[in-house]
Amino acid sequence: MTNIPISVQGYKKLEEELARLKSERPAIIQAIKEAREEGDLRENAGYDAARERQGMAEARIKYIESRLAFYQVVDLDKLSGDKVIFGSTVEVEDVDSGESRSFTILGPDEADPGKGSISFLSPVGQALLGKEEGDEVTVDIPRGRVTYEVISISFNGSKVLA
Repeated sequence: MTNIPISVQGYKKLEEELARLKSERPAIIQAIKEAREEGDLRENAGYDAARERQGMAEARIKYIESRLAFYQVVDLDKLSGDKVIFGSTVEVEDVDSGESRSFTILGPDEADPGKGSISFLSPVGQALLGKEEGDEVTVDIPRGRVTYEVISISFNGSKVLA
């Protein structure tokens, strides 16, 4: 695995999540202990729920810890340019429908399509990287093939994560 760009804010958010998950460990262990004391574990829903919660928390802890060494922290407030790069906000227009959309290009662990940010590893993100205003890209997305024209590129800094 190579370096994975992540914003300062995204990195802090993951560090906070990691600390929170680690701080929950004693409570999860206590819940397992209490459920175990109730008796028969085969039909003990409290025990099963606590073990599942422990498994999910430990898996997330391992995931975050395994990626921390690979993150390349980027200050979004210091970015600029005329090409689409990590941290840029791109306004595109669907060439066929004329519909405009805006995407902020972020890392895979902080992208949130519902809030307008996509991963640079996504098909649309990869197609847009390195493009300039006026360029067109054709991308296969779940609803079919779409061609976007890059209308504008801006660098809004950390405001995009607010």
